[in-house]
Amino acid sequence: MLTSGIIGLPMVGKTTIFNLMTLSHTEVSNFYSGKVASNVGMAKVPDLRMDKLKEMFNPKKFTQAEIKVTDVPGLVSGSSEGKGTGNKFLADVRQVDALIQVIRAFEGSVPHIEGSIDPIRDYNIISTELILADLQVMEGRKERLTTGKKKKNENYEEELALVEKCLAVLEEAKPINSLDLSEKELLLIKDFGLLTQKPMLIVVNVDENQYKKGDYPKKEELEMTAKECNYPLVVICGQLEMEIDQLSSDEKELFMEDLGISEPGINLIARSAYSLLGLISFFTVGTDEVRAWTIKNGVNAKEAAGAIHSDISRGFIRAETISYEDFIKAGSEAKAKEQGVFRLEGKDYLVKDGDIISFRFNV
Repeated sequence: MLTSGIIGLPMVGKTTIFNLMTLSHTEVSNFYSGKVASNVGMAKVPDLRMDKLKEMFNPKKFTQAEIKVTDVPGLVSGSSEGKGTGNKFLADVRQVDALIQVIRAFEGSVPHIEGSIDPIRDYNIISTELILADLQVMEGRKERLTTGKKKKNENYEEELALVEKCLAVLEEAKPINSLDLSEKELLLIKDFGLLTQKPMLIVVNVDENQYKKGDYPKKEELEMTAKECNYPLVVICGQLEMEIDQLSSDEKELFMEDLGISEPGINLIARSAYSLLGLISFFTVGTDEVRAWTIKNGVNAKEAAGAIHSDISRGFIRAETISYEDFIKAGSEAKAKEQGVFRLEGKDYLVKDGDIISFRFNV
């Protein structure tokens, strides 16, 4: 299963966000403990479309999409050289498929490990450590290629050119994913284990006043930096999110209405992480169960059937398909069939996010 890793400096709210995403109760520390153990959990991926389908079918069972989330130990400056929890941090980051970098903008009574609030400085600390770690990897790879320690193969020249291309961008303090790589280069780089090639979501953790004002220190600079690196950015108030999480459904609605939001910010983080991992959902519906099935974007109908059961994929005949939008427009399954908006798709049909599918198969 694909995994998102929550990273950042110590005491920025990483574990708070992990707890909110995974409905866990992991202890949140108000001081830097230098802990080396990662927290791992499963996070539901809230989907407003699923809520609407649940309302329509009133199913006995309701199953949302999920992703695996790792709360990685806090990084400090020098982690790429093994300082603090550096070695453990880098090992854990290599294991995840996408990164959620939490940056602290709130003041609060908890001291900042760097002594002051500066989101850009904190972002740069994390970025620098990831870049330095990648530089070590690429310099080692170049040495093996140029000294003959690595046996030459048909891709030798291309790999060496790619390594030099990556080194050039890293030496400019830019991440690997800022490069526009060809399909061949992406295949070659796949096994390099580069940290700055991983997709990243920036989460800015603000206090209540900052959240209501829509402002925080170095906001414009951080937004510009995230945009340059193609990193989506989400602003969240961890303290408010914890308060929302403890309310009843009715109280939540009133509280969020006062804040002018339609849903908790943690939902947006979960959906953004899901998208970063290159995942989409198709739905199966009925009075027994409304369920979201997770597949990689670009999967065909036969492969998607395998997400439910290998037998369905093996005996695939057709996929009776309708988009979520067309289904809602029709108003019900019966009306959608009356209007002829269901389609019979073959095995090569590329499943789209939000498709509602019923598979026909024979084994």
